[in-house]
Amino acid sequence: MPKASARHILVKTEEACVDLKSKIEGGADFADMAKQHSECPSGNDGGALGEFSPGQMVPEFDTVVFNDDVGKVHGPVKTQFGYHLIEITSRS
Repeated sequence: MPKASARHILVKTEEACVDLKSKIEGGADFADMAKQHSECPSGNDGGALGEFSPGQMVPEFDTVVFNDDVGKVHGPVKTQFGYHLIEITSRS
């Protein structure tokens, strides 16, 4: 079964998500942005979610993590929790 690890930043609005993505693409540190802005408790760990398998996260999240490019920041990804920036750190 595939496994992946990722980190994310969860915010309430798409605008906030787009703003954070542009800051990260401009050189801001993903983990620092997660600590400062994420609504998820994982923000305290720089957004790190650890390793997981398909089906452990909401479908919108899984679709990105198990199909898109590793090492890039993806998003905004809308889920019932809000808007996410997702960085896939590994996948096997």
